[in-house]
Amino acid sequence: MSFQETVELVGLVIDAVGVAAIVIGTVAATALAGWRVTQREPGVYRKYRRSLGRSILLGLELLVAADIIKTVAVTPTLNDIAVLAAIVVIRTFLSWSLELEISGRWPWQKEKDEQEDDESVAPER
Repeated sequence: MSFQETVELVGLVIDAVGVAAIVIGTVAATALAGWRVTQREPGVYRKYRRSLGRSILLGLELLVAADIIKTVAVTPTLNDIAVLAAIVVIRTFLSWSLELEISGRWPWQKEKDEQEDDESVAPER
């Protein structure tokens, strides 16, 4: 097996793992939400969305990695690189949008707990 074939195979495996992460995460989140509904827990919908969003984020990250690996495996043309760039931009936008939906903040923003810790450690002037 040549190096190129090996890298292609690795890309396909990572693709499959990305799809599996989304499918398994969706099934698990749905089952857990169903159980929570039967237990009459509060906030089931919010927890379900958060869990579902996390599995989609993980799957998207793996799919982006697989696309990059598969593009590098073959001798990329400018067209291949342009298509890859478009895919990465779209999936990155989706990831950021999901992160904002899940956590209520952009990925580059600190969490509120971290900001409070930073403020409490800051020297007084």
